[in-house]
Amino acid sequence: MNRSAPRSIDQYLRQLREELAGADAALIQDALYDAEEYLRAEVAAHPDKSESDVLELIASTYGAPDEVAAAYRDTEIKVKAAMASPRVVPRSKIGAFFGVFLDPHAYTSLFFMLLCLATGIIDFVFAVTGLSLSAGLAVLIIGVPFFLMFMAVGRALSLAEGRLIEAMTGVRMPRRPVYQGRTLSFWARIGEMLKDRRTWTTIAYFVLMLPIGIVYFVIAITGLSVSLTFIALPIIVVLSQSGWFGLSGVEVFSHVQPQWLLESGVGIPLFGVAGVLSLTLLMHLARGIGRLHAQFAKTMLVARIAHDTPRAAEAAVALSTN
Repeated sequence: MNRSAPRSIDQYLRQLREELAGADAALIQDALYDAEEYLRAEVAAHPDKSESDVLELIASTYGAPDEVAAAYRDTEIKVKAAMASPRVVPRSKIGAFFGVFLDPHAYTSLFFMLLCLATGIIDFVFAVTGLSLSAGLAVLIIGVPFFLMFMAVGRALSLAEGRLIEAMTGVRMPRRPVYQGRTLSFWARIGEMLKDRRTWTTIAYFVLMLPIGIVYFVIAITGLSVSLTFIALPIIVVLSQSGWFGLSGVEVFSHVQPQWLLESGVGIPLFGVAGVLSLTLLMHLARGIGRLHAQFAKTMLVARIAHDTPRAAEAAVALSTN
């Protein structure tokens, strides 16, 4: 569909948002922020020209909305291809099952589950303390500035959380804050921030990270403890029977029933097999939890980009040019 050239920054951003329809929400947020940052800087640098004249002037350098959208999509594909780990294609179901040990994101997701306890405590303390002090200081003149500072730090912390999640799980997260109407007045910005669902979902995310972090930590520690213990027990038995320890293998496994497993020598290796299988299942679980958490974080921390219908957008452009 042929579009009329945008004659204002808002129209440009609207058309860019439409051209990026269906793309990752984090990519759309970054593209809109970069575009608005550049366009407003160019308009400010040419105070003697109107906004439409500046947009026409830089159309050949920055590009039309459809060109910018195509460039962002192409760049995203190239970056993902460059950062992707070499993937070994399994030739069997067994290879696919144990191939999880060749996926770096499985290890980083497992580490992320352990790290979530620490980050969850930090996020929870920050959210609860900030909300409590904001409510307590609301009756004082410093209440509003403190709340605004609390929200600004919260949004910066959410960006840092997103970058950590992307590094650990490989799921695309925003690298820029959400774009805002910088032409709005101070109080209008406050109103927009209070009406923005992301303001409150970010706080909710910080509060939920403590129980989520505890669950992740327990799963990771329990899984690692059981798996590594089962893997190490046969080795300990072999070493003890060789005289390295003053402990016999029968004493180590004396609680195991039926006893014929020990007497036949089959039971001890079974513990090692069970340990390897449980560790493999834990790696699959960690990778799945990492991806699931990334989607949860994207829902809570990334702005929802509303896509205007083409007819509504064209009507808005026509109305503004009349």
